[in-house]
Amino acid sequence: MSASEHYPRDLVGYGPRPPHARWPLDARVAVSVVLNYEEGGENCVLHGDTHSESVLTDVGADPLLNARNLNVESNFEYGSRVGFWEIMRILRERRVDATIYAVGMALERNPEAVAQIVDSGFEVACHGQRWIDYQFVAEDVERADMQHNIDVITRLIGRRPLGWYTGRPSPNTPRLLVQTGGFLYDSDAYNDDLPYYVAVGGHFGPHNVHENRPGSFQSSELIFATYQNAGVRVYDIRNAYQPVEVGACVPPAPKKLMDPRPSRPVVLHSADVFADKNGIVYCTDWSGAGLYIMEYTG
Repeated sequence: MSASEHYPRDLVGYGPRPPHARWPLDARVAVSVVLNYEEGGENCVLHGDTHSESVLTDVGADPLLNARNLNVESNFEYGSRVGFWEIMRILRERRVDATIYAVGMALERNPEAVAQIVDSGFEVACHGQRWIDYQFVAEDVERADMQHNIDVITRLIGRRPLGWYTGRPSPNTPRLLVQTGGFLYDSDAYNDDLPYYVAVGGHFGPHNVHENRPGSFQSSELIFATYQNAGVRVYDIRNAYQPVEVGACVPPAPKKLMDPRPSRPVVLHSADVFADKNGIVYCTDWSGAGLYIMEYTG
């Protein structure tokens, strides 16, 4: 590209001035525990693909054209037959919440795993309808797969997914996510320790909190956003590349929701945010702790 053309990558980020994350309970670090569920959605001629899977396998393999690779298939099957259940058991015993990155086709092939996920109450985020490389997949196909993944998770888990992580995205993925709408965050990035915002396809949306979520307040100047476990925040976005936080509401866990086990506060999950014409933001949470209200007066 020429020197006069816009360079789309951001190599600067927050630089020497990272914002204070203000995690709940004044925690210094926020750890996101994620379990990928992909088995049965990977490349395989049984799924209509032209070759076998070759990425992230313990056995190491080149893709086999028009043929099955039983070693690779067996490797993936260990995940759904054994690995998934062991990890879910460990999370349950340690009383640790997690997010499931779920491939739609994989969920459809294992009803018992779906039942376990539903019973856990864990957040379920989209991981694509297929666990394949979308780099060269036609845009209309990727868009259809994206909607299919949303529909499958909504139907099987019982609630619409709010997060996205393809893993092997295409250059179209960020724009398609914003156009599809309904997502709080997109995790297809490895370039920062903190959430950040991006302008994609003519729409402003934070990388981890998308602006055009149905039911959320939208304007050309302000965005009301939720972070998982972090309440509601209000941003001035007149400068889309440098949004400024102008208000926040991070409710503590109410005493009545404290777990009777020692040092085990229930973590609140913001699940719905909307604003009325007076600029009052209403935030409900997954734990049923009630309604939290913040009035923006800036």
